[in-house]
Amino acid sequence: MLTNKEMKRLVLVSLAVAAAGGAQAQGLGNSPYSRIGLGEYNANTGGVRQMGMGGVGLAAPNAINVNELNPAMLYYTGRTTFEAGYNGQYKTVKNASASRRTGNGTLGYFAMSVPLSSKWGAAVGLKPLSAVDYESNIVKDVTNTPTGQPAQSLTQLKGTGGVSEAYFGQGVRITKAFTLGFTASYVFGVVDETTGTTVVVTNGTNTLEKAVDRQHTRYSDFAFRAGAHYRQKLGKNLNMNLGGVYSFAHNLKGQQTNTQEREDTNGTLVGTSTVVTDGRGSTFVPALAQVGISFDNDKNYSLNLDVAQQQWSQFRSFNSTGPALSNTMRFGLGGEITPDPGSVEHYFQRVAYRAGISLAQLPYQPGGKMLYDRSVSWGFGFPLPTATPLEATTISLAFTYGVRGNTELVGATTGSSNVQENYIRGQLGITLNNRWFIKRRLQ
Repeated sequence: MLTNKEMKRLVLVSLAVAAAGGAQAQGLGNSPYSRIGLGEYNANTGGVRQMGMGGVGLAAPNAINVNELNPAMLYYTGRTTFEAGYNGQYKTVKNASASRRTGNGTLGYFAMSVPLSSKWGAAVGLKPLSAVDYESNIVKDVTNTPTGQPAQSLTQLKGTGGVSEAYFGQGVRITKAFTLGFTASYVFGVVDETTGTTVVVTNGTNTLEKAVDRQHTRYSDFAFRAGAHYRQKLGKNLNMNLGGVYSFAHNLKGQQTNTQEREDTNGTLVGTSTVVTDGRGSTFVPALAQVGISFDNDKNYSLNLDVAQQQWSQFRSFNSTGPALSNTMRFGLGGEITPDPGSVEHYFQRVAYRAGISLAQLPYQPGGKMLYDRSVSWGFGFPLPTATPLEATTISLAFTYGVRGNTELVGATTGSSNVQENYIRGQLGITLNNRWFIKRRLQ
C-alpha cells in the first residue's frame, strides 16, 4: 500500500503530465466528424466508472470513485480520493468506397476530491472537453482546361488540437435527502486547421506548388455547471436516486488567425505568409441539460438511466457560416454489481462488474437525415487486496464498442456518402483513497 508521501508524489506527477497533455491535442485517431463545430465533443460523461456503465451515473452515489459528472455527488466523498484515467482507441473509418484503420492513446483525465466536512465535499480536476483530429483528401477534375491538358485538383483537409477543462466543484448536503453542487471551469485549448490545394496538369511543365490556408484558434474562458441530487428510501433494501445537471450556455472567447501560404512539393514555404485576418472572437457553446434516475440497495448494486439534451442548433463560431447543426438527445442505461464487497476468501466477489448501453444523436444531418452513435460498454473495478480502513487502491478498466454514422449515399450525382466509424475504446483508471484529517485522541 502506498504511503501518504508516495501518494502525493504520484499525484504531483500525474497532475504535471495531465496539464501537459491537456494543452495539446486530445485526438484518438482520424475522425472526419471532428471537422465540424468544436470537434468531437465530450458531453459530460464522467470517468472510468461511468464509461463502464454506458456513460451514466448522474444519480448514482459512490464513495470510491470521483463522480464529477454531477457536482452534487461530491458530498458522498468519504475519503480523500485521487483518480487518473488513460484512454486508448482503435477504429475503422470508412465510406461507400474506401476504409482506413487508425488509433491512438492519450491521458484521459485527472481528478482529486476531498471531504471538507460531514456535509461538504469538493474536487479539482482536468479533462478533455473536445478533440479535433482529422485528415481528408479530395480529388476533383478541373473544368474548362486547355485542349490536351486535363488537370486535377488535390485538396487536403487537416485538423489537430482540442479544448480542455480545468475545474473546481463542490457538493453540499442541504437536507438529509437533498444535495446541491456547483462547478466552475476554466476552458482552454488550441485548434489548428489547414486546407491545402494542389493543381496537377497532365503534360504540364510548371513546378507544382500547394496553396495553403491555415487557421489557428486559441481558446480561453470560463464555464459553469450546477447539479442536484435527491435520495429516497423505498424499502428496507431499496433506494431511489434522482439527479440533474445543467451546464450553462456560454461564449468561449478566443483569438483566431487566418493565413495564406504557398509550399513546394517538399512542404517548404515559398515566399512569405500572408495574414488575412487576425482578431478576437467567440464560439457560442449551447446549454447541456442532463437528468438521471438510479436504484440501489446501499450495498452492492446500482441500476441507472440517464438522458441528456443539447441545443446544438444555437452553435456559432467566430461568425462562421459553416454547416448548420441540430439539437441532440442521448440515452444511457447501465449498472454495476459487486457480488460480496466484504468477502475475505473470494477475491472476485469483491470486484465491481459494470455494463451499459448508449444511444446518441449526432448534431450533423447530411441530406437531412439524423446520424447516431450506438455503443455497448462493460468494465471492472479491481480493489487491491492490501486495503486498510485508512487506505485503499482500485484499478478500473472500461471498454466501449460502438458504431457512429453510416455509409449511405448523400449525393446521387456525385456518389458521395456519409462516413461510418466502428470503434473500440478502452480506459485504464487508478483510484487512490486515503483518510486524511483524522482527529487523534490521547487515552
